[in-house]
Amino acid sequence: MTIWGALAGGAIGTIVLTSGVRLAQELGWTRMDIPLLLGTAFTDRRSRAMLIGTTIHFTNGLLFDQAGWAFGAVLGVAHAALAGGVLMTLLLPAVHPRMGTPWSDAEETPLLEAPGFMLLNYGRRTALWTLLAHVAYGAIVGGFAAGF
Repeated sequence: MTIWGALAGGAIGTIVLTSGVRLAQELGWTRMDIPLLLGTAFTDRRSRAMLIGTTIHFTNGLLFDQAGWAFGAVLGVAHAALAGGVLMTLLLPAVHPRMGTPWSDAEETPLLEAPGFMLLNYGRRTALWTLLAHVAYGAIVGGFAAGF
């Protein structure tokens, strides 16, 4: 495993993952916007939120490396399940300052809808598309890190 391979895989994998989710958005298969979701934790200005969120998402993608494409793909499944099942359902709505929760009342106007379990509040295809994009990301990073 080389650090340069892992970084190259992280960069390419993050581009593939982010582009895949964006494509799914444009095709109407999901309403999930990962950079916006991340960025609005820091600001309520959409253009600034997209910049901040994209930077955070890309940086996270560079930090996540594995050895081997198959192991990377398995870790991609685990990451998608953990993020969609636990983080998005329980943690994110509790700590995100601009996200609605099941306990939000009519006087509050959240900027974002809570994703729900496995991101299903953003459309039924979101869970599948997010899983596939994370598997591709993990396989790319793992493949590059292991030198294919």
